[in-house]
Amino acid sequence: MSELNVGIIGIGNMGSAHSKNILEGKVEGMRLAAVCDVSPAKLDWAKENLPGVPLFADAQEMIKSGLIDTLIVATPHYLHPPLAMAGFDAGLNVLIEKPAGVYTSAVEKMNEAARKSGKVFGIMFNQRTNPQFRKIRELIRSGEIGEPKRLVWIITNWYRTQSYYDSGSWRATWAGEGGGVLLNQAPHQLDLWQWMFGMPQRVWARCRYGHWHNVEIEDDVTAYAEYDNGASATFITTTGEYPGTNRLEISGDRAKLVWEGGKLRMWKLDEPEREVCFTSKQGFATPPVTELEPDCPGVETAHVGILQNFANAVLHGEELIAPGYDGINGLTLSNAMHLSDWTGKMVELPLDTELFEKYLDERRRTSKVKTEVEGAPEDIRGTYNDRWNVR
Repeated sequence: MSELNVGIIGIGNMGSAHSKNILEGKVEGMRLAAVCDVSPAKLDWAKENLPGVPLFADAQEMIKSGLIDTLIVATPHYLHPPLAMAGFDAGLNVLIEKPAGVYTSAVEKMNEAARKSGKVFGIMFNQRTNPQFRKIRELIRSGEIGEPKRLVWIITNWYRTQSYYDSGSWRATWAGEGGGVLLNQAPHQLDLWQWMFGMPQRVWARCRYGHWHNVEIEDDVTAYAEYDNGASATFITTTGEYPGTNRLEISGDRAKLVWEGGKLRMWKLDEPEREVCFTSKQGFATPPVTELEPDCPGVETAHVGILQNFANAVLHGEELIAPGYDGINGLTLSNAMHLSDWTGKMVELPLDTELFEKYLDERRRTSKVKTEVEGAPEDIRGTYNDRWNVR
């Protein structure tokens, strides 16, 4: 095989971008072979903007058409696992948009289907291509920062107006979206947290629902997690704060890392802090420290980089930057945060998936998915998720 024949389900915000990138030849080894959407308007857009590409209104028809060997799923969150599994059942390679799903038990089934199929499975965690995040992971995994002690991520620059939430019937509802800032805006950071720092053993969180907007779902979250080695993590995020902050701080017993404003800084200790703590005879002693800016070679290739890496993985055996199996980790963190808030308790991992789904289903039963979108500007009215039946 010298080229992948790609079919995309969902040609909204991200699906349309992927289709253009492939059609314009930005991804070597990928050919846009078909697209699918349930919206006649989106298919009309495809006729005009994706000339010559076969169009489908039914996902199963496209999957079974024989036109494609690779599937990209860019639909609402709830549909990622079932459509991915349909692709695996048909013998297709599958790349899904983030998040992996809404609840982990569905993602576990998707992961198992991927294993049984033997096909290549990826997820669009494009921020893993950022050289600075890759460097942070390297510094932690290599032991250069010493024993990890603390991660603090304040990511509050997701500001959204009420008009944004009113722009689609699916938005801001448990039945349509399955969550708020944790599922829509923050999946990349939750993935990067566990990718760089590892998964914690227990999670506590306080989620506030409709705190800054007229919505059902969480728009403000403060979470705290613990690791068995004594390390901790704090994660703060919201869509109701402006100006916002995006600051990541990671401490180890040999160094501290701070990433903010696209700049990575490092403070490196001459001696391990734990050693100084228990050997120094001076009560206020501090180890000498050197401030530096780590070299972070490379450029951030973002979405096109993930698409290219996926094509290379299928065609040439290249290692995936973002294996689809990894999607369950960040989702586990967000599920644990919701469950902790709903129960008022610290949640131990692995997650009690049945208990989580019980609480989620209670919210879905009373969820008020809008049948019409009122008051939304024309340029954002009817965004892609309100076209799919996800109730």
